[in-house]
Amino acid sequence: MNTKKPQIFPFSWKDLLISVGILFCAVELCILLRMADTSDGFASPIFVLAVLLISRLTTGYLFGLISAILGVIGVNYIFTYPYWAFNFTISGYPLTFLTLLGVSLITCTMTTKIKQQDRLRAETEKEKMRANLLRSVSHDIRTPLTSIMGSTSAVLENPSLSKEEQKKLLEDARDEAQWLIRVVENLLSITRIGDAQAQITKEPEAAEEVLGEAVRKFRKRFPSVSIRVEAPEELLLVPMDAILIEQVLSNLLENAVFHGETTTCILLSVQSEGRYARFSVADNGCGIPPRELPTLFDGTLKRNETASGDGKRNMGLGLSVCMAIVRAHNGTMEAKNLDRGAEFSFRLPLFEEESL
Repeated sequence: MNTKKPQIFPFSWKDLLISVGILFCAVELCILLRMADTSDGFASPIFVLAVLLISRLTTGYLFGLISAILGVIGVNYIFTYPYWAFNFTISGYPLTFLTLLGVSLITCTMTTKIKQQDRLRAETEKEKMRANLLRSVSHDIRTPLTSIMGSTSAVLENPSLSKEEQKKLLEDARDEAQWLIRVVENLLSITRIGDAQAQITKEPEAAEEVLGEAVRKFRKRFPSVSIRVEAPEELLLVPMDAILIEQVLSNLLENAVFHGETTTCILLSVQSEGRYARFSVADNGCGIPPRELPTLFDGTLKRNETASGDGKRNMGLGLSVCMAIVRAHNGTMEAKNLDRGAEFSFRLPLFEEESL
């Protein structure tokens, strides 16, 4: 966990611009009020508010303290008689200075603590996710490895097995190895998305081509399952990392087979919905148990909550990876049951500026 202490007086151009903008607005407001009213009492509370906003919106104590000092000077020099001159003998001047300084210190301290708590909370959530991921992966890897070892050992230790039996055992080992490859790909995606120094690169991609590549790989593994693709006639370009979105579609297609149990037909579609592109995977399987819907995407599905004890039946890791990828694209994801089967869908922004 990152325990680096926050800087007390950090500098950034963004904080400088925020401070200058707020102080400028405070000065302009005081000038307008003085034009409408000759009294001088309004300047102090306005600059107190300005110091409060600067302390809240900037990091550390630097700009809050500077704004407190500038606020006291501005009130004294510009908005207190005699105007455009310093007068440190004004009644209540020390109180004004201490008030602005106190507001700045208190607000900066509270803001710094809140931001630090937010960082700690985020780190705690990351550690929790890593722990859940490790638990899930340990199960997902152990079961197919055991099966591979059993199948290959049976072939090697029993030379009297018929060719048909040997072929069946080797096919089982190949299927388990393919599943392990998918697990490793999911792990690599999680690692890539979780690395702050490896931001995903989004480029406009033809949605139909991404769907076509996912379908091509799916048909090689599941030739007996019918899959139909629906896409707009006009070219639909979506900003995305094509490899990651293809992995999302592959995970959803495989889940439709493994967890739909009776799935014989899948509809894969994409369509434009306003400012978003909506991708959907709908199957005619047995649907999703209602009790599992709230926790489908958080990676907390327990093994005994799934349809069987087989490692292939744990869909918590794959769906949590899907959700992480979609969120990294500033999209949303959902699942629901249909009259027959289930539908998983996610939406991605069609324009890069919408994801800011």
